[in-house]
Amino acid sequence: MFVLLGISLVSCSDYQKLLKSTDYELKWTKANEYYEQKNYSKAIYLLEELQSIHKGTDRAEQTLFMLANAYYNSKDYISASHYFEVYYKTYPKGIFTEDCRFLSGKAAYLDSPDPRLTQEETVKAMDQLNVFLDYYPESDKKEEVTNMLTELQEKLVYKQLLNCRLYYNLGNYLGNNYESCIITANNTLLDYPVSKYREELSFLILKSRYMLAVNSLDHLKVDRYRAAMDEYYSYINEYPKGGYVKEAENILKECKKIIKD
Repeated sequence: MFVLLGISLVSCSDYQKLLKSTDYELKWTKANEYYEQKNYSKAIYLLEELQSIHKGTDRAEQTLFMLANAYYNSKDYISASHYFEVYYKTYPKGIFTEDCRFLSGKAAYLDSPDPRLTQEETVKAMDQLNVFLDYYPESDKKEEVTNMLTELQEKLVYKQLLNCRLYYNLGNYLGNNYESCIITANNTLLDYPVSKYREELSFLILKSRYMLAVNSLDHLKVDRYRAAMDEYYSYINEYPKGGYVKEAENILKECKKIIKD
């Protein structure tokens, strides 16, 4: 145990000396060793310094790619995406440009936050992945990129679905939240017509139309019940065997009690 501890202390001491050294050839050699050994944390410290030392040399491109990839493999996706982006902007026709465009988008995808949080990073990831497909439409990574885009899109839709559920549950609390639910759901369906959440969004529109009618002033009730009935037929035509058919049928029955043809 003491022998291992001694070796560890010597190793740390050697690494600290290396960091303080001005022998950049040695630092480059050791950075490559650490990188190949997948000791990315140690490689990163050296590569961060070497990227400025190697600017304008034939090692600059390799250093920048290694730095970005080391961050990526360390799961620091924000830094990785940044350096991959620096690479492909600096070397638009570089050796690793296609990989960097792909990995920059994938790093942003992996850094995409929980749907309950703000989704700027999700949108950024989608932008980068779409740009990758624009540049490399025949890439062998096309299927993976398409799958990532689908997942990110569903995350944006789910974010809006959560908002719709909240509006519906708030009801008339501090305003007409049913109307907000309808507007948000309709806009989401327009923006993302293909989604696994489409049926629930459609049904929330129907439920909200019905609740608007129930809570309306007398002179508005008939028109709003008719609007709810129209929404029922839209839903049932698209989802004749949907998961909310029984509840939708109950809404229709209640509407018909008011609207008697």
